[in-house]
Amino acid sequence: MSSYLYIKALHLIFVVTWFAGLFYTPRLFIYQIETKEKPKNEQDILLPHLQLMTHRLWYIITWPSAVLATLFAIWLLYLSPMWLSQSWLHVKLGFVALLYAYHIKCHHLMNQLKNNTCTWSSNQMRLWNEGATIILFAVVFLVILKNAFDWIYGVIGIVSLGILLMLGIKVYKKYRK
Repeated sequence: MSSYLYIKALHLIFVVTWFAGLFYTPRLFIYQIETKEKPKNEQDILLPHLQLMTHRLWYIITWPSAVLATLFAIWLLYLSPMWLSQSWLHVKLGFVALLYAYHIKCHHLMNQLKNNTCTWSSNQMRLWNEGATIILFAVVFLVILKNAFDWIYGVIGIVSLGILLMLGIKVYKKYRK
């Protein structure tokens, strides 16, 4: 059982670092988009630096953390296969699939920004930036409550959180102006 706890700790550590990357990468996307509104001389200085920061964060922290979190999760399931019969875990794995879809879309956006083909505004990217937060809330509540029925209440909370985040972004946009 003690090896299970070490594997679980490593899984959690890499989940945290994966989410850290998914929280900060879209923020760097926002900065890159907003840099394009600055004078050319500022763009020439800021944009390469922001792209380098994004590249390093993505390939040194975010992708490796995603892979390691997944490998340790598979190891945990190997050690305790009974979890696979739990309905809450099925829902959690659905959210993990959604998280990977979010991750891959971020990768796609990073390439678009690098190639100067991204058409997203900074406000659209701010909304996108909240996707990982919503998934995190869902997964944490599922893991703690371990009850798929209670998850229905969680969905209501997640939708409410999404609405609050969108309102917060609108308020922030007005405040910035």
